[in-house]
Amino acid sequence: MIEDFKKDATVRMAKCVQQFQADLKKLRTGRASPSLVENLKVDYYGTETPLSQLANIGVEDARTIVITPWDKSAIQAVEKTIYKSDLGLTPNTAGAVIRVPLPPLTEERRRDITKVVRGDAEAARVSVRNVRRDVLQDVKEALKEKMISQDEEKKAQEEIQKLTDKHVAEIDAALAVKEKEIMQV
Repeated sequence: MIEDFKKDATVRMAKCVQQFQADLKKLRTGRASPSLVENLKVDYYGTETPLSQLANIGVEDARTIVITPWDKSAIQAVEKTIYKSDLGLTPNTAGAVIRVPLPPLTEERRRDITKVVRGDAEAARVSVRNVRRDVLQDVKEALKEKMISQDEEKKAQEEIQKLTDKHVAEIDAALAVKEKEIMQV
């Protein structure tokens, strides 16, 4: 019974951490990365389609993303989407290839991005704690229904707290790495 609670908590907390890490990939750090633009939705024949499904996305050098749409008619729609995104990027088209140069980040912009990352990290920590609260509530329900003993309840609470601490530490580690990457000139 307790193992079921632990498995449930582990899976749900791991999803919180994975979501936070996915959000971090979307943040601009001054270094070119395909993950920066691959999830942008392009209006392709009236359908919102992720850019990764319309084109090859690669990195030419440390500050340039290269996008090669498979359908030449989609070039303008891709350009428009990148330009309208909140990434602050300006695409340049040369024939069938779209180059997206990443301008260097200012110190002020780096600090703003760091604040956003810290806010995302706190939201991820809160979601992990919410999972803990839900699972502990399930443990208390099991105790009320006499499915587990009080000793088992105490043990479950301790183990779920350890899981919570472990996942919060993973979030903090990912935050520290991203902050260092952002502040690096």
